[in-house]
Amino acid sequence: MRLSHWRWVMFCVALIASQARAGQEVGDYSGLPEDLAAAATAYDLAQYKADRAELERLLADDYTLANSSGKSQTKAEFIADMVAPGSKTTYLALSVQVRKVWTDGAVLGGLADAKGLDRGKPFSARIRFADVWAKRNGRWQVIFTQANIAP
Repeated sequence: MRLSHWRWVMFCVALIASQARAGQEVGDYSGLPEDLAAAATAYDLAQYKADRAELERLLADDYTLANSSGKSQTKAEFIADMVAPGSKTTYLALSVQVRKVWTDGAVLGGLADAKGLDRGKPFSARIRFADVWAKRNGRWQVIFTQANIAP
C-alpha cells in the first residue's frame, strides 16, 4: 500500500507513544541527555496528536524527510500532511531501537509497526527509520529523517 509522505514520517520519527489511549509508551529514553529525552518525547506526542505548534517548534526550518519512494518533503510539507483531515494513527509499536548521541547531535531510530487511517483509508505498515537531531542555539530539533518500508 502506498502511503502519503506524512504517514511515512508519522511511523518513522523518533519513538512515538504507542496506544496512547492506554497510556503505554514505547521507546527507552533512559541514558539520553535530559533535554534530548524531553525533546524526543515532545516530538513523539506532537506527531501522535498532530500538534502543529509543537511540530513547528521541534522541526528545524531546514528539515528534510527522505523516504523509500525517492521523494523528499520540507518542514512545511510534512506539517501540512501531519495535520491533514481523516488521518490518525491508532497503533504504533517500536522495536530494534537505535540511539547514537554526541555533544550537539543524535540519531534516534528503529523499527515501527503502525496502523491507522491515512486520509480516511485504513493502513498497516512496518517502517525502519532514523531521525537526525541537532542541538542549535541551546535546543534540540529534528533536521533530517530517513524512512523506508521494512520487510
